[in-house]
Amino acid sequence: MRAQDLWLPPPVKTELLSGRSRGTDLVALFDAAPLLEIAPGFWDRAGDARRLLLSKGLKARLADTLIAQCCIDAGASLITSDADFRHFERWCGLKLAA
Repeated sequence: MRAQDLWLPPPVKTELLSGRSRGTDLVALFDAAPLLEIAPGFWDRAGDARRLLLSKGLKARLADTLIAQCCIDAGASLITSDADFRHFERWCGLKLAA
């Protein structure tokens, strides 16, 4: 994967497609951007990460956990403005784009 490539975690595609706005620009983006693969053991690692954060009293929504784990497994940086992902960065190894 090259640094300039845009890949989408599958849960991101689901979240965006379920939103109100689904213009042609969004559809074109999905057609051009491949999805990150779900790696073997993904579900167990995602569950472990979520359990870790919840045990620390931190917010770990299920969709956020799945998005974070996809990026962690792929070694991809997540582009987000959602501050909730900082917990995944600190405790689980997620890289956030600067």
